[in-house]
Amino acid sequence: MALPPLLNSIIAWLRAGYPDGVPDKDYMPLFALLASQLSHTELRAIADELASSSEPASGQSIRDAIEMVTHTQPSAADVANVRAHLAAGGWPLADPRASGPGAG
Repeated sequence: MALPPLLNSIIAWLRAGYPDGVPDKDYMPLFALLASQLSHTELRAIADELASSSEPASGQSIRDAIEMVTHTQPSAADVANVRAHLAAGGWPLADPRASGPGAG
C-alpha cells in the first residue's frame, strides 16, 4: 500500500537525517517525537515502512520502540539528539518552533 505524500516526505527526511540508518538507541526518542505530531495510524505506517527496509533485528527494534513510546517517555537529551540528526537532513520538526510536518 502506497503511503500518503506527507508520510513519504517524513520517510525521506528520516533517511536524510540518518543516512546510515537509525541507531537502535534513537528509535524510542524518534517515535516519541513523531508521536507528538502524527496519529497512531500514521506513526504505525512510518514504522512499518522503516521496518520493511531494514534488517530484521532493526525492524523488531522499531516495533519495540513504538510499543515503549506508549508507556515511557525518552529523556529530553535523547530527543534533542534525534532533533539534531533530523535538522541535518532538513526536517522541519527538528526545529521546536515548527508546528507540524511540512511547517518551516
